[in-house]
Order: sequence, then structure tokens, then C-alpha cells
Amino acid sequence: MLAVISVIDDDAAVRDATDNLLSSLGYLVHTFASAEEFLQSTHLQDSSCVVADVQMSGMSGLDLLLQMRAQGYNAPVIFITAFPEETVRDRALKAGAIGFLAKPFGAPALIKCVESALRRGGAGS
Repeated sequence: MLAVISVIDDDAAVRDATDNLLSSLGYLVHTFASAEEFLQSTHLQDSSCVVADVQMSGMSGLDLLLQMRAQGYNAPVIFITAFPEETVRDRALKAGAIGFLAKPFGAPALIKCVESALRRGGAGS
């Protein structure tokens, strides 16, 4: 089965770069400009892994994770952020995130996180 990665970031350049990287590795990638857009999409159900910015206008990445879990979606979540504060990292990991990467992150770091996330399971599992 082809892994579906949903990328949620309010920065179009980050969305595009992450999409290009993950698509080049053979993943099916869907991008969203906001957490709300993702939650209203049909891809909430079929995402094998979610890569989301922590700080976005509107709903934050942490709130997105909590909302996903409240709705019964257990796809692994990797957070990316330009503001890598330890307290936010701790909250994200306690909420169930499996990765926390500071921007700008290298491609190998993201690939390692995604591969680890997919080994743990996804697609609503």
C-alpha cells in the first residue's frame, strides 16, 4: 500500500519543499495551508502520517493533534517548527507526537522521522 503523507504548514515554501522531498521518495503527499483545512478534508481518514507546523494562524499543530485523537484518528504526527522551545517540544511529545524537528531541518532528519512513523502504523490505525 502506498503511504499517504499529509503536510500541514501555513508557509507555502515549506509545504512545497516537503511535498517535493517526500514525493521524490515515492510517497503520496497532500498539502494543506491550515489545520482546519486538513480536518475538513477527505485525507484525514487516509493519512498514514501527518507532518505539521506547530505555530500556524488559526488552530495550532498541538490543537490539531488533540483534535485528531479526539476524533479517533491515530496517524503518527511529526511536528516541525521555527520556534523549537523545549516546553513546546515536551507538550508535543506528551500529546503523542513522534517527532519534533526545528526548521530548517535537513532532508535526512525528516526522512528518518517519516520512516519511523510509518513503521509504527498509520492510516487511522
